[in-house]
Amino acid sequence: MLLLATAQGAAGQNIARGEALAEEYCARCHAVGLTGTSSMPPAPAFRDLSERYPIDTLWEALAEGIVTGHPAMPEFRWPPADIDDILGYIASIQAPEDETKSGSTLK
Repeated sequence: MLLLATAQGAAGQNIARGEALAEEYCARCHAVGLTGTSSMPPAPAFRDLSERYPIDTLWEALAEGIVTGHPAMPEFRWPPADIDDILGYIASIQAPEDETKSGSTLK
């Protein structure tokens, strides 16, 4: 039961399935885990995406097809359940916000 709880994210996102989808479709170019570098320099590491974009704003781009300025990036159009799972996984590997960036202090 504990495994099920850790594999499910917010709103029924399946984190483990999102990780599997990222590994299958994205890992050729992107670093999709907590460590490693992307094999293609312009492809950001998934763990750093929140430094570039609010993660929840990527939903529409994944649904409509991400098109980038370089020809090596394939255009993907994902079904809603896959998008939820992939974004749930991506959100789960983001580094906690640095207190110095957020302006909060430890007390």
